[in-house]
Amino acid sequence: MLYALDQGGRRAARFRFEPVTDAAAITETEDARPDVDVVTFGCRLNAYESEVVRARAAEDGLSNAVVFNTCAVTAEAVRQARQAIRKARRERPDARLIVTGCAAQIDPEAFAAMPEVDQVLGNGLKTVAGSYAKVEAPQRVLINDVMSVRETAGHLIDGLKDRARAYVEIQNGCDHRCTFCIIPYGRGNSRSAGAGEVVEQVRRLAAGGFNEVVLTGVDLTSWGADLPGQPTLGQLVARILKLVPELQRLRLSSIDAAEIDPDLMRCLAEEERLAPYLHLSLQAGDDLILKRMKRRHLRADAIRLTQAVRAVRPDVAFGADLIAGFPTESEEAFENTLRLVDDCDLAFLHVFPYSARPGTPAARMPKVAGPVVKERAARLRTKGAQALIRHLDRQVGRAVSALVERDGFARAADFTEVSVEGQAQAGAIVDLRIVGHDGSRARAVIPEA
Repeated sequence: MLYALDQGGRRAARFRFEPVTDAAAITETEDARPDVDVVTFGCRLNAYESEVVRARAAEDGLSNAVVFNTCAVTAEAVRQARQAIRKARRERPDARLIVTGCAAQIDPEAFAAMPEVDQVLGNGLKTVAGSYAKVEAPQRVLINDVMSVRETAGHLIDGLKDRARAYVEIQNGCDHRCTFCIIPYGRGNSRSAGAGEVVEQVRRLAAGGFNEVVLTGVDLTSWGADLPGQPTLGQLVARILKLVPELQRLRLSSIDAAEIDPDLMRCLAEEERLAPYLHLSLQAGDDLILKRMKRRHLRADAIRLTQAVRAVRPDVAFGADLIAGFPTESEEAFENTLRLVDDCDLAFLHVFPYSARPGTPAARMPKVAGPVVKERAARLRTKGAQALIRHLDRQVGRAVSALVERDGFARAADFTEVSVEGQAQAGAIVDLRIVGHDGSRARAVIPEA
């Protein structure tokens, strides 16, 4: 079976479509071999790849095993993985425990030193056929040079089992080196799946009954830079929507505010089937902090972007990743980040308390005191809760189109969570009328015909 842990280290009850987090939550899915578990930490891309891991493990004949697909984005994510490994060994003393993912790629020795671990498998090998075959003890650590990996689409799969929406990995790795981020060292440089492969995958998913497909990657807007002719993400989106007319909705995962190309802006303006939601990797709202982060945009760029998109797509909603307590962050700098929530009219926040990652430039910068980091993260989350209420207030009385994820719960095109009164089939896109909200989720009814 395939599952993940929530931020408290507990098995999660349901999937939340989130940007990179300490532990994204996904529901269990039935595995072809019920004595093999895959435990996922981190982003939606990891969740997608865990389904590939599940398939590869079955193909390789793996049995009586637990595979941990780790995340390295924060120290907490690594701590949770180690905790889960120890717990699994207590609960399944005879099982083979395999550790892979970003944290395993970056620091394989630390996991290999754990007596509970039987094998450490590099991020570049976890989706490769044959990786889960039985190996001899001297080969228990199998790590390749992830920076040398050039392909990303050799493991396209037909969606995630038991999901209302499907995911397609179109890109992996990152060429940028933000000072706080360790992920490029776990996933390598940016590489793109070919447009033809992506279109064919989306076509198969639509033919298989998926009404919504999500394009995902580590640095989505860099898609195409390494392909002949350097096509843009906007051109890929336009091609998918043109060549797969049966697809009802296409959604983008987290994107970089510095790289929205003109074709993507045109798609947002003209293509109703492109979901009116953008999750922006903003990280901060203060120019000095952004420069110290080595981000490629400034505060004014983020504001201009949200205004420009809203001008062509008035029904759009925005989410954002924001870091609280980055090294050298003053109270004034933090206040600038708080104000950015209103200046960009954000609806959904994903807040990270700054977590130093060994080997990154930011880890060597003067730190903000731990209690201050925690307090600022709490204030930023409060601001996010207020922003969400503001967004939900605007939804009351509106007619919306939403994807039903499970009985009684749907996700609107603009990413708003909706409690649904009435019966609707999971995976269906239905018309709803918003009649209220509870501060975190809209409440809707299915209009009578």
